[in-house]
Amino acid sequence: MKSAIKNLTIFSLFSSKPPPYRFLPLSTPSTFLTLSSGMENSPPSSLSPSILVLGGKSSQENEFARSLKDNFKNLTLPIEDSGVSVFLYDSDAEKKTNEVEEETFKIETYMNSLSANRFGRFLIWSPRLSSTQDLIAKNFCELPIGAVCVADIQFKGRGRSRNVWESPAGCLLFSFTLKMDDGRILPLLQYVVSLAVVEALKDVCDAKGFPYLDLKIKWPNDLYLNGLKVGGVLCTSTYSSKKFNVSAGIGLNVNNEKPTTCLNAELRKLTSDACQLERENVLAAFFKRFESFFDTFSNQGFQALEELYYKAWLHSGQRVLIQEEKEGQLLEHAVTIQGLTPPGYLLAIGDDHQFYELHPDGNSLDFFKGLVRRKVQ
Repeated sequence: MKSAIKNLTIFSLFSSKPPPYRFLPLSTPSTFLTLSSGMENSPPSSLSPSILVLGGKSSQENEFARSLKDNFKNLTLPIEDSGVSVFLYDSDAEKKTNEVEEETFKIETYMNSLSANRFGRFLIWSPRLSSTQDLIAKNFCELPIGAVCVADIQFKGRGRSRNVWESPAGCLLFSFTLKMDDGRILPLLQYVVSLAVVEALKDVCDAKGFPYLDLKIKWPNDLYLNGLKVGGVLCTSTYSSKKFNVSAGIGLNVNNEKPTTCLNAELRKLTSDACQLERENVLAAFFKRFESFFDTFSNQGFQALEELYYKAWLHSGQRVLIQEEKEGQLLEHAVTIQGLTPPGYLLAIGDDHQFYELHPDGNSLDFFKGLVRRKVQ
């Protein structure tokens, strides 16, 4: 049943005043929603990225890298990356590069840490790229499933509502490929990706003997640490041959304290030791976790992961006010968030004991403003 409510604003019950209304033209939302760590709306740099390096975990993936290099002209590159040079991974060359630039992603360290059987085994790395998401999405059919693109610096990253992000050195920036059959659960994939990031960070801290970092998920796709945003997820898809081709992108601020904080800065607050998370280990741990979660998700649905997901998100029991403008009067409705509905929207219960499904209206950058509520029958 469609709701008659047209424009609603939602904000924290404990805020001193409601946010200002902003009514903008509605646009069709992307398949999924996003963040990449960095500075929003920064202008692209005029400098050209230097190289792409191709490599793999096994001889099979390395053979594919050689074939792709030989046929690189078949790939589609964004205009900002059109002058890039392509190389095959060589550990000796990497060691020389690392002597010059410590922030360079260490491919050998990553491959030695990687234990996933399908995801992350074929790697495209660049020290500087416009967008890992664009490179993966534009060339999806030319790459193996599970292929990952990593950039040290990203100057035209993809964001929700066509926002452009510039991400400096120290961030883990990557996108990878996967396929899905069931379009009904496709919107929930971003929650699986977010959960895999959270659990991977726990795995790395446990393995290294580091203090626990309480990374949390802000619905639908942001990653928070101690109240500050440190990363997020973007998933886009196309439909072809009865399959959904999904490009999943993640930005996670591991080692850059500007403009707010990063994982390593918070880790240093918890210990006197020189504990440092490495992007390579976090990425390898992510693919191990995601591979397991993705199998569960594909075979059993998101319900099999819900309990673990709710432990990681920020919203259980969150009390919010929905504002409804009706006949010139501003009416307020208090609701309490309970969880997720099957399609992946917020499930809330009102003081009238009625359940509501909360949808973003597509206008606001804050998902807790401008929500539209629909009764759950």
